[in-house]
Amino acid sequence: MNRLLAFALLSTILFARPVSHTFAGNPASKAIPSADDFDWREMVPYLFTAATLPEDEGVRTMLEHANVLRSYIANDVQSECKPGNDRCDSNRDGFTPDGEVTRRIDAIVKEGMIHRHKTASLDYPFDGRPFPFSQISALRSEKRQDAYIVVQFADHAYDVAQVQAKYGAPYDTDIFGRYSVFKYRLEDTRYTSRAYFEVNPIDGSVLKVAISLKAKTPR
Repeated sequence: MNRLLAFALLSTILFARPVSHTFAGNPASKAIPSADDFDWREMVPYLFTAATLPEDEGVRTMLEHANVLRSYIANDVQSECKPGNDRCDSNRDGFTPDGEVTRRIDAIVKEGMIHRHKTASLDYPFDGRPFPFSQISALRSEKRQDAYIVVQFADHAYDVAQVQAKYGAPYDTDIFGRYSVFKYRLEDTRYTSRAYFEVNPIDGSVLKVAISLKAKTPR
């Protein structure tokens, strides 16, 4: 398991807000032109749903609804899908940009899923063009009702001042050898969710955020 997902698993955690267990149709592909447009709280409903699904389906659900990934793939769809294009014909029956984004994400999941130690996980790097993020990772455990997303930021794309301006003061912080962690939390009667922002203590740049959710056992 790579360091990003290990960092997420060390955060024994959860998220909050009433949500449905199913999502109909193709999610809209929201543009994420800057790191500050990303909001970890938007992932909470999908992590909750993923935590109730089998591990492969859980990973697919998280990635299909991750705005960071959808925005990245949507750029490819916009540039590649043209009328009469052999690779992606936008005139074919049933074509929609959002549907094509979902189709490509499903292919990424099918090709890139890794099963190890009773978990399903996938790492997807963003490369080949400027983008405020460098990688997204998703993990779903077979043993527990929990789910994890880790988003890694491009160098100096986001800083801790922006984090606190958006989310307020963290409920806790930690300092490790080469990075600090700013911790945020949402609570619900059905689950708890946390986001741990890993920060370079020298210049305040955000390296990554590990978002986790653990479903609560009904009493």
